Parts: sequence; structure tokens; C-alpha cells
Amino acid sequence: MKLAMVGLGKMGLNMATRLLKGGHRIVAYDVSEEAIRAVEKEGAEGIRNLKDLKAVIASPRIVWVMVPSGDITEETILEIADVLTEGDIIIDGGNSNYRDSMRRAAMLKKRVLHFVDVGTSGGIRGLREGYSMMIGGDQEIVEYLRPVFETLAPAPDRGWGHVGPSGAGHFVKMVHNGIEYGLMQAYAEGFDIMKAKDEFSLDMFRIAEIWRYGSVVRSWLLDLTAEAFSEDSELSGIEAWVDDSGEGRWTVIEALDKDVPAPVITLALEMRLASRHRDSFATKVLSAMRNKFGGHAIRMGHE
Repeated sequence: MKLAMVGLGKMGLNMATRLLKGGHRIVAYDVSEEAIRAVEKEGAEGIRNLKDLKAVIASPRIVWVMVPSGDITEETILEIADVLTEGDIIIDGGNSNYRDSMRRAAMLKKRVLHFVDVGTSGGIRGLREGYSMMIGGDQEIVEYLRPVFETLAPAPDRGWGHVGPSGAGHFVKMVHNGIEYGLMQAYAEGFDIMKAKDEFSLDMFRIAEIWRYGSVVRSWLLDLTAEAFSEDSELSGIEAWVDDSGEGRWTVIEALDKDVPAPVITLALEMRLASRHRDSFATKVLSAMRNKFGGHAIRMGHE
């Protein structure tokens, strides 16, 4: 199957590379010439203008968009839509707000274009381990795209699935990230408590390694935390500042709108906001985890 990948950040480049390794043909576009050259080295066909999509891919065209959520997603999808013809497919694999995805699907339907929203998890490790994908859109179109999802997933029969109509994929990913906030906060607080027990001189890396095997709290997040501690058990140099990319906020807003109590996710979000006004070891742990799973930037201190 031949498809276009628009947006070649860390995740977009890795997804394109995994698809190429799986036998798919990739046409790639990015505003960065360096990014295009990088994917060309992996075997993709690079283009320098989105208008070229029409000539290099036969209909029904598949265009996977991997750009940051917000205005750039809107602008990119509209630009692509102007190039495509009836029956073509646009996939948004970024972290868009599900309400925007519902609106975009309706807008594109008027142009007789298909829209699929794919909440994608896996971060910078997805190239090797595969991506978890929560997919919204018409069942028939999702089924047509099955070869793509089977290649990107950890295995053809696991880690991906159609969860509902347009917007459902990004809604489920939003809640997924809200849960992630809570899990990360619990780990961070636990290590902070142990760090404060000075008389035991506890080794954070050693404890994380113990918990990774057989423990009921073992997880990939814990694996990444152990990796961070193996590099620097004090997390020295990392500033105690944790950003948020929006999904946690959206999850809390949705919970309030539906009268669903979500105290853990809400408090985890509040702690991220509080991190910008205080210094703590727990916040350094959170920042290190985000960097490990998603390649998110960390603020370096002066220690």
C-alpha cells in the first residue's frame, strides 16, 4: 500500500520508517528539508510541495498527518483537502481535541473525503515496539486501512482497534493520557517519599529495578523511570518543571461536563501546574518520564 506521511517530527519519521520496513511505499512531506532528506535515506519518496500529492499517489489517496495539535493541524488538513479528490482519505494521528476531529470529519464529508482520527501512543519507542492506536471513523474505511494499522501496531492482532465514529479515537486517547497523568504522579510521589527518608539512604535505581519484575506496580513507565535513574539517580541538572500538552486538561473538562468524578487525574494535572512554582524531586521524576517515553523536552538546571 502506498500512502503519504505529512509531518516528520520524531514520531512521524519513526512511523514512516516502520511502514517502509513493513513493505509499504511512503511519500513524505515536511516543512523541514532536513526531515525530508532523513526519511528519503530510509527509502521514502520525498516531496517539497503538498500539491505534488495528487500526482505521486493514485486515488484513493491516503494521507497520514502527524503535526502538533492546534492551528497547524487545521491549516495542514485544509491545505491537503484542497489537493485531494473525492474518495481520498485523511488520517490525523496527532493529539487533536476530539471535538475538532468531529468537526473536521463533517467538513471533509461535504467534500466527499474520508477522515479517520487515530489516537496514537508509543512515543519515540514505537519504531521498535509498535504503536497503540485508538481509531475513530467509518468502519469500512478503517477496514480498508487495516494493512497500515497492522504494520504500525505491536502485532497485527493487538494494540489497535476501531473504537467508534469520528472523534472517538481522539476521545479515547485523551482519556488514555489523563490516566497516564495519574500513573506518573503516583510513581513520582512514591519516589519522592523514599528520597526524603534520609536515614535509609535508599537507592532509587535499585528500587525501580526490583519493582520492574514480579511487582503489581510494574509497567513501561516504571521501566523508563528506572532507565532515567540508571543515568543519574539524583536527576541532577533536570529542572523541576513539568509541561502538559493539553490532553489532561481536556479529560478533566470532559469529566466535569459529564458529572464524572476524576479526583486523581484532576490532582495530577494540578500538580503539573504547581511544578511551575515549586521545586521537588517528584517533579524531576515526572519530567524524566515524559522525556523517556515521548522525547518531550526537559528544562536543565544549573546543578
